[in-house]
Amino acid sequence: MVSSQAWIILFIAGLFETGWAIGLKYTEGFTRLIPSVLTVLAMAISVFLLGIALRYLPVGTGYAVWVGIGAIGTVILGIILFQDPVSVGRMVSVGLILAGSIGLKLAS
Repeated sequence: MVSSQAWIILFIAGLFETGWAIGLKYTEGFTRLIPSVLTVLAMAISVFLLGIALRYLPVGTGYAVWVGIGAIGTVILGIILFQDPVSVGRMVSVGLILAGSIGLKLAS
């Protein structure tokens, strides 16, 4: 596997991280069966793909970018799906997470 494939796998893992983070809201404390099963499945896929990507990427970089993708995706979907608050401070913070993730990718 080449590095570019590992980055693609890492990106997909980050999308599944976003999925399980959002899924937690729908589980209502794991009291709803289908959302709970889908959330746990997304967790497993996310960590599995992260593990594959980390075979070819530095662990600190891969983990930080994975978390960044999940955090950014979760904030965006929280705004869209749950009307989470939007403020300049939140958006600047998301921008900093994005800048840090891009920086780590470029530095690898």
